Amino acid sequence: MSEAAPRYQFGDIARVLEALVTADGTASHVHANRASMGVVRDGQLSMPDLADAAYYLCMLHGRHPGVIDHAATRSADNAARRWLIDAADAFAAERAYLTQVTVATGPAPSTAGQADCETTVGQQRHALDMLAQSDRRGCAMGAAIALVLDWRAVRHVLDMAAIRAGIEPHRCTLPDRAVTLDVARAIGGDDATDRAIQFGARQLLNQHRGLWDLLAARADVRAVQA
Repeated sequence: MSEAAPRYQFGDIARVLEALVTADGTASHVHANRASMGVVRDGQLSMPDLADAAYYLCMLHGRHPGVIDHAATRSADNAARRWLIDAADAFAAERAYLTQVTVATGPAPSTAGQADCETTVGQQRHALDMLAQSDRRGCAMGAAIALVLDWRAVRHVLDMAAIRAGIEPHRCTLPDRAVTLDVARAIGGDDATDRAIQFGARQLLNQHRGLWDLLAARADVRAVQA
């Protein structure tokens, strides 16, 4: 995790979450930024990198129920109910789009250590399932909120892959940043809940960062193989 990640500040959970996503989210990862900007290599976009990203993102988030769906079954906060309904519906559309992009870009490129990579991402998926089903008040919501906040940067990568594959990117209807942070404020406010929200968010971002690290390593292996 980045050393720039903020220390816990009581009573300021929305600002903490925003800072965490900025410091440790997808947008701060070099490989994700390269993919989302469509870096030119030998005159062409790196389609293998984009196909790789779509494939493993689909492994991580392409199944139902996902993080937000699980969180909806764990949260009893009235302040989060409408947000959870809207987020779950919107992420169902994101899941369909992710699947569409994955099919269009084709299978993950052949890379040494493929089986180990799939095992690793499967373990990440299991870790997210457990996190989003935590009975600790605020933990599952923290993960769901971090997913929605970080997904905008993930979407840049998917949209680049879609465009390269000849697909028109879909409009993202996930709750916006301001609404999402307002929900964090509404359900937090006490020390224990704020710490749980922050824990859930950190763990979700750790899994995303781990995925981008893995994808960067796979890209490096392919470059050597080439």
